[in-house]
Amino acid sequence: MPASLLSILYLVVVCAPMALAVLFGPPARSLWNELATGLGLTGLAIILVEFVLSGRFRVISGRMGMDVTMRMHQLLARAATVMILLHPFLYRGPHRYRHGQTPPGSEALDFGFAGLWPGILAWLLLGAVMVMALQRDALYRHEIWRFFHGVMALALAGFGVLHALRAGRYSEAPQLAWLWIGLFAIAVLSLAWVYLAKPLYKLAHPWTVTGVTPLADRIWELRLAPNGHKGLRYKPGHFAWISLGRSAFSLNENPFSIASAPAADGTELRFVIKELGDFTNRIGQITPGTRAYVDAPFGALTLDRHPSAEGIALVAGGVGIAPMLSHLRQLKADGDPRPRTLFYGNRETAQIACGPELDAMAQAGDLDLVHVLSDPPKGWTGEAGFVTQALLLRHLPPEALTRWVFVLCGPPPMLEAVETALMEMGVPSRNILLEQFSYD
Repeated sequence: MPASLLSILYLVVVCAPMALAVLFGPPARSLWNELATGLGLTGLAIILVEFVLSGRFRVISGRMGMDVTMRMHQLLARAATVMILLHPFLYRGPHRYRHGQTPPGSEALDFGFAGLWPGILAWLLLGAVMVMALQRDALYRHEIWRFFHGVMALALAGFGVLHALRAGRYSEAPQLAWLWIGLFAIAVLSLAWVYLAKPLYKLAHPWTVTGVTPLADRIWELRLAPNGHKGLRYKPGHFAWISLGRSAFSLNENPFSIASAPAADGTELRFVIKELGDFTNRIGQITPGTRAYVDAPFGALTLDRHPSAEGIALVAGGVGIAPMLSHLRQLKADGDPRPRTLFYGNRETAQIACGPELDAMAQAGDLDLVHVLSDPPKGWTGEAGFVTQALLLRHLPPEALTRWVFVLCGPPPMLEAVETALMEMGVPSRNILLEQFSYD
């Protein structure tokens, strides 16, 4: 499904409560009361759709990219939070404290406790969820935050729907009531898919660690082989969520770009992993034979949507080399004749991963290799500093700016700088593919 169609579908779903309220609801009230209700309806719809924008549905993230999907998830959640937090304070007019729906056309607001208490709980839970999300990196381990985020989000969605059904003036219409029930059911099924169906599938399709090999300073290659199944169907540029030595139901997963190529490595998966956190700092201690589980493929850093590109420019920073290795290995195995250039940025030579393999590709004429070091050693004759517009222009043919596809992967500051440089050079945005490590 194209990204544009997904965007249209999202707008239709989010605007549906307002449309049903206008078509089937009672007569409108004062401006302030209608504004308050509109914020509540739209905010609740956004919250319910957020469960589908969690990033674990390939039909969405595969078209838009995981980083874009998660950034949308964050921004839309913040917009919904503002709407819902403001919603109760905008109502004006007399109050009605007896239980029951407000009579059609009446200006009295239903403050009956049966309808009010779910809204209060949802309001408080929403604030707690947002505070936890904003502080997740500083206060919580990812798997702990992920568990509480999902449980609390589902609880606030349930209380929000109950509040709308009991106290909502427009939700008295059966068309809107059934929409709320349907959206909440989709939210429940989304969590069931991620936390129950997927683990069951992984349990039936385990993997085994076949090797952990040092590639460079604090950088390792992890190899996985399928255990009792045919492996994974993926494309160069995809990434996977991996769990090593844990249960298939464990929330302790880590995302890594796939460095192997289907045509070159068969069913085996290869990953380039840098020691950075609690899990990756122990990657060198993982022994062959360790049970692993893989949730994949994800990402949109693939070349299949650019078949007419006359050349390929790859820009990698650090372990962002992983998807570039997958592309280069696949292109070589396929005998693809198109020219390709790799700009590989690191701080020092000790951090260059798979250097001999890349050098062999360059010597065979399969690759124009450009190493860029920000802290080069004495006597270094290659490029120094960072990947800049001037550096790109020195190594790219003029036709590359309009006829090549550019694939970027690395730290967010590098990606932002390179993307800006490419667009200033006249490269169309549709010809720039990038994948970020961070969604902030």
